[in-house]
Amino acid sequence: MASVDVGVGLLGYGTVGSAVSRMLAESGDEIERATGHRLTVVRALVRDPAKNRDFAPGDDVLTDDFAALRDDPRVDVVAEVMGGIEPAGGYVRELLRAGKPVVSANKQLVAREGADLFAIASAAGVQLRFEASVCAAVPVVKVLRESLVAENVHRVLGIVNGTTNFVLSRMARGGTYAEALAEAQALGYAEPDPTDDVTGADAAAKIAILATVAFGSRVLLDDVPYRGIETIEPAHVAAAASFGMALKLIGIATLTEGAVDVRVQPAFVENAHPLASVEGSSNVVVLQGDAIREVTLGGPGAGGIETASAVVADLVSVVGTSGTGFLQNDACWRELPRLDPAGWRAPFYVHLAVADRPGVLGHAAATFAKHDVSIAQLVQHLEGGRAALDLVLHDAPIGSVEAALDELSRSPEMLRRPFIAPVIAA
Repeated sequence: MASVDVGVGLLGYGTVGSAVSRMLAESGDEIERATGHRLTVVRALVRDPAKNRDFAPGDDVLTDDFAALRDDPRVDVVAEVMGGIEPAGGYVRELLRAGKPVVSANKQLVAREGADLFAIASAAGVQLRFEASVCAAVPVVKVLRESLVAENVHRVLGIVNGTTNFVLSRMARGGTYAEALAEAQALGYAEPDPTDDVTGADAAAKIAILATVAFGSRVLLDDVPYRGIETIEPAHVAAAASFGMALKLIGIATLTEGAVDVRVQPAFVENAHPLASVEGSSNVVVLQGDAIREVTLGGPGAGGIETASAVVADLVSVVGTSGTGFLQNDACWRELPRLDPAGWRAPFYVHLAVADRPGVLGHAAATFAKHDVSIAQLVQHLEGGRAALDLVLHDAPIGSVEAALDELSRSPEMLRRPFIAPVIAA
């Protein structure tokens, strides 16, 4: 890459791909001043080269032939912005083996197949970067891999899905889950099929990537239990507010006593915590470590231009570090065991819907005590022969809390399965 012009290939030329092309064209002077190189899109793989596009690339840039991009000697670095596992995964492998660095915005590909991709990249002596796969314009991967490379990061907390945060923020102002989701879809914050977002699957892929980088040990998507927001009710949101907290979908990655735990689930976040005030579709990640204490990174976590910004930043980084070997290798340098899922500890919020009968409250308290779980706060609501118990529990292993809830669920006075969420203290 000694020449002034660096040829960029794009796998995909949709919302993100066209935004990358526009950004490279419009910010070419700034990039050249900073790097000494001018990055230009010379090939872009698309399904239909004849389709009209809002930002058209130069003549003969678009092709539906992958080999034409792979074998083009002008292509020095490639950005994969097409998404999906296949054919994107196969294309990325071929490009890496051909000696072309790759920048990817594909969270599912990186989370599921990152180990194999990095092995190929390392063998070929080229870089694989993936900042845009996590929080779009928020440079959390870069901070972890570069600024904090010698830091002992032991906890990562993140709101890493803008759709769910928009929905929960909207519910906090009043309304049901269905109403909030419909508004998110109408405003373009949620896809017509929001399944990956609302079930927590999207957030699980992102927190798996962040945990892998933060702890230097591979965390696969299959290692991350996740629970989404589909069962969130206005009563849960109101209960959070009554306890001085906010209800958020949080990715939680913890390194404790040499073992790793990574999960995604709704959580009650104390109002003084940086994550509690995050509104709308923003993403925020909190990193905790020995020397840094706590660092908070936030910004837009989705959108074409936002994701394109991260892709371009990675392209510039590849150009700026080409030939140095810097970041050429996988972030993983050790294999850490998984924490026994039942041993993960936190304070918890629990919502119990019970029949309004004498002794129900005492039975609940006794059941928790039987499993060595103590109650910190309790609020009872009565409504037409039914009662709702909102409890905040002291720090306890989740296995003990779930065992108590399983026992309570078998009681005739329990009207439905209890709702549980960890509490994140400030």
